[in-house]
Amino acid sequence: MKKRLLIANRSEIAIRIIRSAHKLGILAVVFQSDKEPDALYLKYADEIIPARDAGAEKPIFLDAERIVSLAVKHNIDLIHPGYGFLSENPDFAALCIEKGINFIGPSAELIRNMGLKTVAKSMAIEAGLPLVPGSDGAVNDFDEAKNFAKKIGYPILLKASAGGGGRGMRIVEKPETIERHFKSAYDEALAAFGNGDLFVEKYLRNPKHIEFQILGDKHGNVIHLGERECSLQRKHQKLLEEAPSASLTPKMRKEMGEMAVRFAKKIGYFSAGTIEYILDEDGSFYFMEMNTRIQVEHPVTEMISRVDLVDWQIRIELDEILTLKQEDIKINGWAIECRVNTEDPQNRFSPQTGFIDKILFPKSEDIRIESGVQSGSVVTPYFDSMIAKIIVHGTDRKDVIKKTLAALFEFSLIGLKTTVPFCRTVLQHPEFVDATYTTRWVDQIFTPEMLENDDDELIGALAATIIYASEYLQLSSDLPSYKNDSLNVWVLNKRLNY
Repeated sequence: MKKRLLIANRSEIAIRIIRSAHKLGILAVVFQSDKEPDALYLKYADEIIPARDAGAEKPIFLDAERIVSLAVKHNIDLIHPGYGFLSENPDFAALCIEKGINFIGPSAELIRNMGLKTVAKSMAIEAGLPLVPGSDGAVNDFDEAKNFAKKIGYPILLKASAGGGGRGMRIVEKPETIERHFKSAYDEALAAFGNGDLFVEKYLRNPKHIEFQILGDKHGNVIHLGERECSLQRKHQKLLEEAPSASLTPKMRKEMGEMAVRFAKKIGYFSAGTIEYILDEDGSFYFMEMNTRIQVEHPVTEMISRVDLVDWQIRIELDEILTLKQEDIKINGWAIECRVNTEDPQNRFSPQTGFIDKILFPKSEDIRIESGVQSGSVVTPYFDSMIAKIIVHGTDRKDVIKKTLAALFEFSLIGLKTTVPFCRTVLQHPEFVDATYTTRWVDQIFTPEMLENDDDELIGALAATIIYASEYLQLSSDLPSYKNDSLNVWVLNKRLNY
């Protein structure tokens, strides 16, 4: 009998996991949430389990006990958590194992240790990784935090020990505000994670965010697949990623990669994971944290390494030996991923919900689309605003920027605003082009006025309508096709400044 894999997730990552499951001859099972009954990912699954979560306070994807209970009932062999939701919840992983279900990811103990930043940093110190100056563990109160701040100097960063996604995090510029910020961060962390512990570290004003992709098996074999730069962020949420990073020298890349592998081996890590570094303006780098799951931005690594990370996640959980060696990993070209969020970048990235009347994605052998929606889909307020990812490969960084920009101009969505105009603006900005942008770019540089004017959206909608009409009506061969339509060509030329 074929093994049965339950995907405890939704949208584009569910489709991505289904693809790997089918590649390995495994049946893919998904949940149908009442909060999203007509979701696109349901069409690709071999079996659908009705979640019946209409009256629930939280969607099925956050209910560990129900997920595992239904998994047992439906004879599930493996559970893949994807990212977000319960993907880094050690209790969920432990419950899966307790009920005899393979959890696709590292052990519950590893998830727990890496989720507690103070524990993770202690383990990183033992492995010889450099850390940003700060407290060795959680501080007891704001007076202790103030003492550390006096030692390392302001500004400082208060961070939740069990945190993530920017919650329980506060920047403190001067001692007069530390008590207020400490209480605010503590309360937020306690509410979000059930743990209000905070630690202190030196705040780096203009850092870069660099992460190394790790892959390890249950037999002690670990490799890395190079780095990604994830410095384009807003409120600690990534908006655009690229691989490799133009910020690293070959020496830095080698050193950071070897450290990441050494750390993963020391803690006995298996599955896919990410070692995250913060890179200071002077070239110093420091261990920040480890993510024990597949990342949203994993496709850029797959594009340049030609390694299927989700495929290997499943195979490793089935106790296969990692046959890839470090010397086998060759980096080919450059890749950029743009997250397509239904948010209005001209209005503080406010979420957009409602119908997608028409969506058209660019098509090319250099473009990979990961999407959880199609024309006619409904974007609800119950889930994350990311509806798709546009990933582009090029021969080098200059080439991939040009190709990505062209791809974004070919993209069209009628019905809701998206972050695509923001991504186009980023790709054309001098600080992105010369790779000097940092994690502060959105806060310090970006303004809504930098986006194209409203006429561009109107022209884009008109071009998309022409495409839709020519597809729908199947224009006869003696008429010009939409691909050569003079208006569409004029629009593209106008936008690319030809």
